[in-house]
Amino acid sequence: MGDVVSYEMTDSVALITMDDGKANALTFDMFAQLGDAFDRAEADKAGVILAGREGRFSAGFDLKILGAAGPETPPLLQAGFDLSHRMLSFPSPIVIACTGHAFAMGSFLLLSGDHRIGTAGDFKITANEVAIGMTMPRAAIEICRQRLTTNHFDRAVILAEVFTPETAISAGFLDEVVAAEELIETAVRRAARLMTLDQRAHAATKLRARAAMLDALRAAILADDAEMRALL
Repeated sequence: MGDVVSYEMTDSVALITMDDGKANALTFDMFAQLGDAFDRAEADKAGVILAGREGRFSAGFDLKILGAAGPETPPLLQAGFDLSHRMLSFPSPIVIACTGHAFAMGSFLLLSGDHRIGTAGDFKITANEVAIGMTMPRAAIEICRQRLTTNHFDRAVILAEVFTPETAISAGFLDEVVAAEELIETAVRRAARLMTLDQRAHAATKLRARAAMLDALRAAILADDAEMRALL
C-alpha cells in the first residue's frame, strides 16, 4: 500500500500492518495509507486484521503536530477519529492484533476493532492524554465509553491509568492475550472464523447495535473540530 502500511490478502482476510520503523506515530501519511487499505479491504469484501510492528501497536498522534496546536492539528485529530468511526461501522469484522504498546489514539484504534488480541509482555496500554497535559477529546471519551467497563472508565479516561495486556482485558481494551509468536496466527484464525458469519447480518447488526454510539461519536468529532479551530 505504501511505505508505512502494508496489505496482505489471504483467502477472505486482509492483514493491514502499520510499520514506520519507529513508534508508529499516527501522521497524515499513516492515516492516508490506512484509508487506502480499508478501501481495498472493503472492495475485497474481506475481514480485516489491523496490526502494528513488533513491540509497538501505535504511540498515537504525531506529537510534533499535536503539540504545535497549529492549523494542522484539527484535521489530524479529525482524521484519527474519522478512522475510528469507519472501523466501528465497517461492514466486515475487524480483528486487532495489538503487537505491543498502545498509547492515546493508538488505544482508541484498538478500541475500534470488533475483537482485540494483545501480545503478552511488558507493554503499556493507556489513554494518557491527562497525564501529558491534554484535555481528553470528546470523540475519545465516546469511544472509551462504548468499550471500557464501567468501573474502569474513570480510571482510564480521567486518571490516565496504565494497563498491562493482562489487566487491559478486565478494563475492556482487550478480549484476549497470547504470546507474541502466536499473535498473528491467532488473529488470522479469529478473523477467518468471523468471516463464516452471515456478513449481511453482521454488518446490519453492527450498525443497529452501535447506532446511538456512532451518532454520538460523529457529533463529538464535529464539536472537537469546531472547538480546536476556534482556538487557532
